[in-house]
Amino acid sequence: MAPKGIGELMRQAQKLQSQMAKVQAEMAEKTIDGSAGGGMVTVIANGKQEIVSIKIEPEVVDPQDVEMLQDLVQAAVNDALKKAQEMVAKEMSKLTGGLGLNIPGLTF
Repeated sequence: MAPKGIGELMRQAQKLQSQMAKVQAEMAEKTIDGSAGGGMVTVIANGKQEIVSIKIEPEVVDPQDVEMLQDLVQAAVNDALKKAQEMVAKEMSKLTGGLGLNIPGLTF
C-alpha cells in the first residue's frame, strides 16, 4: 500500500490533469486574431492552434505581386498562432500557479 503522501499527490495530479483538460476544451472554443499589412490580411485562430478563417482585403490582391500576398498571409498566420499559444499558456499558468511545469504528454 502506498504511503498517504503519494496517494494524495496522485489525487492532486489527477485533479490538475482534469482541470487542464477542461481549460484546453475551453481554449478550443476561444479565438484570437492576427494580422499583417496594417490589417490588410487578418487570420483568426483558436486555442487548438487551428486557423478558423482568413480575410484578405481586395486591394492587397495584385496578380503582378503574388509573393507579397503570400508573405502577408504567412505573417498574419504566424501572428495569430503566436497569440493563440500565448492565450493558452496564460490560462494554463493559472492552474499551475506559474510553476512552469513541463509534464510530458500534456501540451499547452
